[in-house]
Amino acid sequence: MAEAIQKKLKGEVEKYSQMQKDVSKGVSARQKLETQLAENNIVKEELDLLDITNTVYKLIGPVLVKQDLDEAKATVTKRLEYINGEIQRYEALLKDLEKKSEQHREVLSSLQQEFQKAQGLAVGKV
Repeated sequence: MAEAIQKKLKGEVEKYSQMQKDVSKGVSARQKLETQLAENNIVKEELDLLDITNTVYKLIGPVLVKQDLDEAKATVTKRLEYINGEIQRYEALLKDLEKKSEQHREVLSSLQQEFQKAQGLAVGKV
């Protein structure tokens, strides 16, 4: 009986470990998005300081191409909206993973207790 519980416990530990890796990846991705958000907010602030007489260039590969100021502002605004949406998506994903992780921790705890009881019974029989 202890062996069956041990196998089940081992499988659950592996699932829990994978879940923790997924949480870690999600946190890393969200941090990357937060950095992009900060960078794009700085770009938006700088573009807001410009007027129609200023020239704006966009880097496309190794070449700087002249770009309309309004077009540049619209592009940055859309990028900010997209990044904010992705951050919200990752936050929801992480919240869900944390909830599942907590439930999994409880399952692992109960299995571990079961295993210890089974080991205790096995030792008592010997």
